[in-house]
Parts: sequence; structure tokens; C-alpha cells
Amino acid sequence: MVTEQEVEAIGQTLVDPQQPLQARFRALFTLRGLGGPGAIAWISRAFTDDSALLKHELAYCLGQMQDRRAIPVLVDVLRDTCQEPMVRHEAGEALGAIGDPEVMGILKQHSTDPVPEDQIPCPHCDLQSVAETCQLAVRRLEWLQQHSGEPAAGPYLSVDPAPPAEERDLGRLRAALLDEALPLFDRYRAMFALRDAGGKEAALALAEGLRCGSALFRHEIGYVLGQLQHEAAVPQLVAALARGAENPMVRHECAEALGAIARPACLAALRAHAADPERVVRESCEVALDMYEYEAGPAFQYADGLERLRLPPGQSLSPADP
Repeated sequence: MVTEQEVEAIGQTLVDPQQPLQARFRALFTLRGLGGPGAIAWISRAFTDDSALLKHELAYCLGQMQDRRAIPVLVDVLRDTCQEPMVRHEAGEALGAIGDPEVMGILKQHSTDPVPEDQIPCPHCDLQSVAETCQLAVRRLEWLQQHSGEPAAGPYLSVDPAPPAEERDLGRLRAALLDEALPLFDRYRAMFALRDAGGKEAALALAEGLRCGSALFRHEIGYVLGQLQHEAAVPQLVAALARGAENPMVRHECAEALGAIARPACLAALRAHAADPERVVRESCEVALDMYEYEAGPAFQYADGLERLRLPPGQSLSPADP
């Protein structure tokens, strides 16, 4: 058993801006693994930080914990237009991940959410990420209601914004993924089906998505390629990370995916952008370089999928963990 004092010590590391970012990430994912009201309280306190990347990960963890006690703080973050769009987007996704129908109203309210002009951090940021995320979260809640609960557990330890499609033909899944006339929820379902299928063909099909769709769609492509960890996607991820005109939310996920894949070409790309002008990209490379060391080294094995990239040393999730 972990004592309250130990949880407090971990929480203090998380909320201390003087701590290295890697240490704060490890504290965050340790709290996620521990769960409970104390962990939720400490994670919630960190939303006052000035790192959009860290706050994005806070919301991600609260969603993955699937604990209803996190709903109030996530609703507050979603409503707060002073928070960065990538943080609000993740709060919306987390509310969908928790799966409680009580949040349907707030998600529908923000499904047409604008971002005030004074909140635009750069001219190429996607103003629709919050609205699109809430639309997806509504569709997920509706799917859960229609199917009486969560989809069957897949090979990855993540609660996804859409269940995988039932289609198994990779060619048809690729066509659906890249078809911008289809509803975004259906394209996401194709995306997660390709990820679960795995292999080079699936990785290459997914990587094509880095050149189409909204910034939200492209950012999710980066995320699933990090889970898949197939080196066939490295050139496309490196190219997306290097595109200065790309949305920073997309570039951040590509950096983390490269840290998870952990091949020499990934290391070179991450080092090349370790001083990137965009803070969220710069910090993502910092964290990804830390993850690269663990992925490339023999001393420690992380849990499956993208959680390898995110879990702290010594902390792992059981297959039943969300």
C-alpha cells in the first residue's frame, strides 16, 4: 500500500515547476497508476502550470483513469477559454473517455466551440480542435449507450476516442481513413482498427494520414503511430515534426511517437528539434528523448504501446488497467 505521505511526495514533484519536466511526467503517471481521490486532487492542482504540454497530459491521465470524480475539474478546464486549445481539447476527450452520460450536455455545448482571437498562439493553429473533440466525445458516449458499455479490450492499454471498426480488410480501412467525406468518428474507427491490425502495411496506411484532414485528425495519427511503434512510419513522422507550418499539437505527437519507436533516425530528429521555437514541440522532444533512452536501453521495459513512452520508470499497468 502507498501511504498518503508518499502520494503527497509524488504530488509535490508534479506541481513543482522547478523540477525537470521528465520527473514531473513520471510523477504524473505514477499518480495515474495509483488512482483514487488523492491522485486526482494532485493532478487537478497542476492545471495552473504554464506548460501546455504538461496540462495536456494531466487531462489525458484523468480521462484514462475513468474515474467520475475527475469530471468537475475536466469540465472547468474545457470551459476555460484562458486555457490553450490543446489543453481544452484533451479535457473534452477525457470526458468522453470517462464515459458518463451526464457530460453529454456540456460536450454538445462545446461541439461548436470557437476560440477567441486573442487565444490563438500562432497563425497555423486549428481553431476547430476543441469543437471536433467534443463532437467525437458525444459520438463515443452515444456508441456506449447503444452498445451497453465499453468496447472489447484491444491490444493497447488506452481508452480511445472511438472504438475500432469491425472491418478487417486493410485496403478498405485505409480508404476510410483517408476519405475526408466520411464523418470524423468513422475515420477514427478505421484508424484504431489499422492500429490494432499492426504491421508495416497498416503503419504506412496510417502515416498517409499525416498529410490530410484536420490538425486534430493528424495529431491522433501521430499518437497511434507511437502506440504501433513500427519503424516504417519514421520518415513520415520525421517529416511532420520538421514542418514548421504544421500545427504544434501535431508536431508534439510526432515527437513523442519518435521517442516511442526509438530508432537512430528518431534520435537525430528529436535532437534537431530540441531547441524548437514552439515550446510544446521543444518540451515534447525533451520528454521523447528521455523515453528514447528507456526504449533503446536493456535495463527497463515499459508497458505496451504508447504507455511505454509515458509511464515512469518502475511503474507499469496491468492488462486490465484502462
